[in-house]
Amino acid sequence: MCKTVIKDVLKIGQYVSLFHGFKHCSLSCWKVNLRPSLKSFADSKRFSSKIALYLAPSIFPSTLTSFPVPAEEKHPQSMMLPPPYLTVGMVEVYSVTVDCTVTSCFAHTVMTSKAFNKANSSQEILFEVELPKTAFITNFSMEIEGQVYVGEVKEKEKAKKHQPVFSQSLVMSGLLGVCLLLLWGCACLWLSSSASGALVISRHNEAIQERRGAARSLQRRSTNEAMVEVYSVTVDCTVTSRFAHTVMTSKAFNKANSSQEILFEVELPKTAFITNFSMEIEGQVYVGEVKEKEKAKKQYEKAVSSGQTAGLVKASGRKMEKFSVSVNIAAESNVTFVLTYEELLQRKLGRYELLTRVKPKTLVQDFQIVTNIYEPQGISYVDAHATFLSNELLPLVEKTVTDRKAHISFSPTMEQQRKCPGCDGTLIDGDFIVSYDVKREKNLGDIQIVNGYFVHFFAPELPKLPKNVVFVIDISGSMSGRKIVQTREAMLAILQQVHEDDHFAIILFDSVIETWKDSLTKATKENITEAMDYIRRINSRGMTNVNDAVLKAVNMLVKDRQMERLPERSADMIILLTDGMPNEGESNIGKIQENVRTAIGGNMSLYCLGFGNDVDYSFLDVMSRQNKGLARRIFEASDAVVQLQGFYDEVASPLLLEVDMHYPDNAVDSLTISHFSQLFNGTEIVVAGHLMDNDLDNILVEVVGQGLEEDFRVQGQVSAADWDVFYPDEEYIFGDFTERLWAYLTIQQLLEKSKSGTPDEKANTTAKALDMSLQYSFVTPLTSMVVTKPETEDSTSSTLIADKLTEEQRQQAEKMTYNYIPAQSYPRHYQPAPTYFVDGDPHFMIELPDRGDALCFNINDKPGTIFNLVRDSNSGILVNGEIIGDKKTPPDGKINTYFWRFGIVHQTLGVRLEVSTEDISLFQDGKWVKLLWSDAASIKGSNVDLLVTKDRSLTVTLRDSVKFVILLHKVWKKHPYHRDYLGFYTLDSHLLSPGVHGLLGQFYHGINYEVADLHPGKVPEKPDATMYVKGQELNVTRGWQRDFRGDVKNGENVPCWFIHNNGTGLIDGHLLKAKRQEAVAELAATQAALKVLQEIECEQQELESLEEEDRKRIALQEEENVARKKALEEAQTNRALTDC
Repeated sequence: MCKTVIKDVLKIGQYVSLFHGFKHCSLSCWKVNLRPSLKSFADSKRFSSKIALYLAPSIFPSTLTSFPVPAEEKHPQSMMLPPPYLTVGMVEVYSVTVDCTVTSCFAHTVMTSKAFNKANSSQEILFEVELPKTAFITNFSMEIEGQVYVGEVKEKEKAKKHQPVFSQSLVMSGLLGVCLLLLWGCACLWLSSSASGALVISRHNEAIQERRGAARSLQRRSTNEAMVEVYSVTVDCTVTSRFAHTVMTSKAFNKANSSQEILFEVELPKTAFITNFSMEIEGQVYVGEVKEKEKAKKQYEKAVSSGQTAGLVKASGRKMEKFSVSVNIAAESNVTFVLTYEELLQRKLGRYELLTRVKPKTLVQDFQIVTNIYEPQGISYVDAHATFLSNELLPLVEKTVTDRKAHISFSPTMEQQRKCPGCDGTLIDGDFIVSYDVKREKNLGDIQIVNGYFVHFFAPELPKLPKNVVFVIDISGSMSGRKIVQTREAMLAILQQVHEDDHFAIILFDSVIETWKDSLTKATKENITEAMDYIRRINSRGMTNVNDAVLKAVNMLVKDRQMERLPERSADMIILLTDGMPNEGESNIGKIQENVRTAIGGNMSLYCLGFGNDVDYSFLDVMSRQNKGLARRIFEASDAVVQLQGFYDEVASPLLLEVDMHYPDNAVDSLTISHFSQLFNGTEIVVAGHLMDNDLDNILVEVVGQGLEEDFRVQGQVSAADWDVFYPDEEYIFGDFTERLWAYLTIQQLLEKSKSGTPDEKANTTAKALDMSLQYSFVTPLTSMVVTKPETEDSTSSTLIADKLTEEQRQQAEKMTYNYIPAQSYPRHYQPAPTYFVDGDPHFMIELPDRGDALCFNINDKPGTIFNLVRDSNSGILVNGEIIGDKKTPPDGKINTYFWRFGIVHQTLGVRLEVSTEDISLFQDGKWVKLLWSDAASIKGSNVDLLVTKDRSLTVTLRDSVKFVILLHKVWKKHPYHRDYLGFYTLDSHLLSPGVHGLLGQFYHGINYEVADLHPGKVPEKPDATMYVKGQELNVTRGWQRDFRGDVKNGENVPCWFIHNNGTGLIDGHLLKAKRQEAVAELAATQAALKVLQEIECEQQELESLEEEDRKRIALQEEENVARKKALEEAQTNRALTDC
């Protein structure tokens, strides 16, 4: 039977994907039988080969078990898009002819296509042909219901007036035919003409006119890239007493004789606030306006639904945010974009850093970066470098430094920007970084008074205090793999840096709490060595009990204080490292925060490090701020060790505790935070406020705190600096910097304060932050920058929106993509990677964060079909998925299909995993292990790690390879139609080989496409456009798909371009020779495997038969022995009686 099946498959000649894990001879027969939605008979042939490329005959034999399902309904998984153009099998293309006549090297070609709509309703028919680019179209006509519509050649500019909407699709009523005729001529000689023309087809049917517009126009597509010249990019930054004001300007020119879409894209630090954005087009300036975010929300949603970029600000790496906006510019016109943002530079590790990211992507005639730094306190050093600086570009960085001013500039010519002689690529692509520090001669610090506001910078040079630190380390199952390895490496490095005057302790936690020693230990050389040996032995296991672990650390510090084991003048701190949600012991995060706050009682600092994207950063952030600390995200990447070490370096050297900054109550109001729990070496305290008397030019200042040997106290009278004396030759261009610095700092602190407290306190704090954001035109998480794009003859006006992301929103965005950072030298920057998944009915999504865009498509087929999602022959990884349909046909007649079962194989590692909606089965090391969704579980194997979040998700991490996440969607058990189903998400796709393929795998190494010709679609909120991809032009529609990783119940809408007709034109459809050979080789291997299995089965049966015979023989011998023994005993008894 098995051999017959394999022969049938070989005869079909399709690319079949098989698992190499069969149980005896359970391979089922199959043949391709597809009738997809097609635009022509030729497409039908192509589509069959495309889909057959991704079909698989089986997953794994499995035994399914049932478990209770909560009574909740599945939310509809709609793409929020109109249905596909064609009903399956209802359009017949019954004639395609190409008639070409060549006369004296002049070719005249006529292509005719005839189709019939068999449905009882209208259908959309797409006529699509390809012609040589040297050919000229001479005519196009359509015959519908006996009426012929003939094209007319017109001047292009006149034809524009007839072009409100354009589509090559045609809507045809039921049971009707259509004939389409296209003619072109091609001469052997090149013809040149300065005139530009268009072919216009008028149609008189009113119904069709209303639906598709009065005229259609077929035009040659222009090359946008060559027609737009970005001729100027300048970055002008002014830093005045640490407050940076940056203006980024870009100028472009549309050289084409038609309008072009021009993109302005910049990246700015996440700590900065956008203060203005403007566009100057044909002499008219369009200026942004800062509005309350809720009021701008409707404009934002409208912009997104219309397919506009909407000027969205998106996360870009760890430190940056990307602002992008596109605008349609008329022919031979200029546009100037100007973006302004401000930020207060923070001192870290003894320096300030000003980072500017520049990515012009083209050679620029006028490229310039200029930075001017004004520091009345005096500049101690300045350094400038860039990630893209070569030995040739390095001398172009000009630096002039005086006592109180520094000027840095970088302005390469176009030739100096080139990657190589004669090529158009640019070397300018990366970060330009200016770092500096100021002189510190006074312990009182530096105070600037300008226009009724003051700012006080305090960073004295003092001996450091000893510290008492308890490291609380999460070793739960989710920390397995690279995380636990990196944690070990980081802790080993940190322990070597612990000062000999410090005391330390180590607490490990999963389901249980484990301490290295019962109390803190002085950091002697012997104790450090012993602790490092202990760290080397830690491994991941169990659940996550955050509450008891932190309380244990608090109790340890409190007890040692009571026993006077710690220095009186020393800093107590707890450093918590965790990567997941509490799921053991106390799991309510509000209760945990309350417990920790009560236990600490303001007597120590808690620092929380959130490892990876699964951690609840908001929970850690609030808990840290409640306890004199802060939270920091540790990105799951190759440099995680460096991140952990870097954080420890920042808090390793406390100088003062309980620092208070005092100012006269009768002279100063509106103070920012003036009490600080600790001051660390290399950092700086900044306080700003308003002077009640604007004419007041001096104030009394006092600073107190707890130092190493005694209390620190310093005071003095401070006067306003005379800027005209410091900078006599400078025009004062930033005179209100103290007020804006005060506003910036106040808003930042109000936003942090709004995360905790009572509901009324949160509301009041938020309201104050909003009022100040609007007053000073700062784009904060509470406001948005709104710009109205001008209306042109080719596009209507629309609204652009710029928002500010919170750290939680950045984390949520990163959950949609796995962030990988290759090892590199300082500075390090992470680039988000694309995300690929399939979820719902079934919706495939390719997210491309580098483009700020996404592509999506559906694959519709009958229930029971098995698709190949990922196949990487080089690494031996294979993923198949089987779809299931509704329980019965719903009233609307549409049966939804979903993935309900996945099979994952890593042939090299010997791993096989089957995941269904009911259970999870893993085969590794020669045995099967079964898990249920109803239980949280963590398995760490030699080659694969599994993490099950109860009734929610499964994370599969293959050793040194890719990671998959499978989501469980549970449906009400008594739902009349729907069933439970699964979603499949790929992380770490960059670790697969370039030869990876499959419905998802083919996109893992990128896809090039372009979207143009945006026009109204069937639904007003969902416009259509033309996509140029893989040498084809596709009609696509703007829609949404939902990513369920953050919210498995409701999901998060992600805008995407929807490719119709089962992804036709997007997914690969060529049955390559290598694929065929691979399929044949795999089938041959399957035959051999089946033969071996049969031989093993026979040998097993023979062995069992021999064993059974042995058992019978032994049993018979035992019976005979018992009988002989009994007979002997009877004989002995009889002999004894005879003797008597």
